[in-house]
Amino acid sequence: MPTSAQRSIHSRAAVAGHPLHPVMIHFPVAALLGLVASDLGFLYTGDPFWARASLWLAGVGAFGGWLASLAGLIDLVTVRGIRRLVTAWSHAMVAVVMLSLASLNWLWRFMGEPLLPWALVLSLATAALIALAGWLGGQLVYEHAVGVDLDD
Repeated sequence: MPTSAQRSIHSRAAVAGHPLHPVMIHFPVAALLGLVASDLGFLYTGDPFWARASLWLAGVGAFGGWLASLAGLIDLVTVRGIRRLVTAWSHAMVAVVMLSLASLNWLWRFMGEPLLPWALVLSLATAALIALAGWLGGQLVYEHAVGVDLDD
């Protein structure tokens, strides 16, 4: 938890003081984690419905994630307090790798390639990287007070 002597690090990509990045990541994260479930549904049933659902979840996750990353990037490069944190750079690097895998996963499906085994492997790797990026993002909020209003 941030100490009472610690100052807030305010986001520049914000609306009415509310940082956009943490608001925007929920749908892409949910889509990319749901992708694992839909891939497993396809693995166990062979029903093409699950393959179509996976294509859409991969697309929403990848494109939504890149969009959310813009708000995070604005904060990373324009806010000195964020830019000086190793945790912020680690979070950004993990997120770029994760979104690159998610984009490759969507492209693989969009081009009509078979889902098994590589698309499932990409989905699982993406989910693991989401967990790591989320943990690092949590550190930014709870240990460094990024986007937290402690000034009141």
